[in-house]
Amino acid sequence: MLGEFGISESSARAALSRLTKRGLIAVRGPGRPPVYHLTPQAIARHRSRMDHFLSFGARPPRWTGDWVTVSFSIPQSGQAPRHAVRRTLGSLGFARLYDSVWIRPGSDSGPVTRALHDILDDVEGGRWSVMHTRFDEEAGPHGPAAAYDLAGLAAAYEAFIAQYADLRMAVRDGEIDATRALVVRTSVMDSWRKFPDIDPDLPGHLLPAPWPRQVARDLMLEIHSALGALAEARLIQVATPYWPDAASWITHFRASENFLSVPAGGKG
Repeated sequence: MLGEFGISESSARAALSRLTKRGLIAVRGPGRPPVYHLTPQAIARHRSRMDHFLSFGARPPRWTGDWVTVSFSIPQSGQAPRHAVRRTLGSLGFARLYDSVWIRPGSDSGPVTRALHDILDDVEGGRWSVMHTRFDEEAGPHGPAAAYDLAGLAAAYEAFIAQYADLRMAVRDGEIDATRALVVRTSVMDSWRKFPDIDPDLPGHLLPAPWPRQVARDLMLEIHSALGALAEARLIQVATPYWPDAASWITHFRASENFLSVPAGGKG
């Protein structure tokens, strides 16, 4: 299967080894060659991840004007905990508004509060506060949107659109066969899945216009949906010589109506 993507057998074995060590793949039985299977943890994580990145951007965020704000002070000697705090805040979706003031849209402060306790409770002289705030001037150069590189994010969406525009036309013209469908459909999903992690999903009044996310998302969904059956057919063809029951198990992920865009004012 990995050979379809230009991955050598040795690299595939190394990847399987890493995934096994991470607990995402397990080996069934003592036989040779080994039989691998996904663990329940991997299946749940994959399903959750697919739901997340396919549904991202389907609806405008429910906006109340609330932000979670973190402010911290660490002595000069605390270089390691300072880096740990910054890494953790970034992984939780926070952006740096000022040097030691970080913000995130929304009101859920539980995860960041627990994380800061874990990192800073034993750091002598370390102080931090988690607050729920609102901005008097939310839009504008001194508002919270200034913490984000929205120009860079828009450029990333535009690059995604440019990268796959020709593929969409080829899909519409019926020029993609099953072999190519498996590879390019996976490529589109792999390219799109970064956006839910780097896009803070700000409300429309804080975004520059025109905002290209919807165009990029529609392109991704069109290719993903149109090539699903072809990619499935190719994967079954590749797997069947090694796994006779492949056709009974392999299917493709179909985007449900929950992933489709709902215009402003439409049903939630």
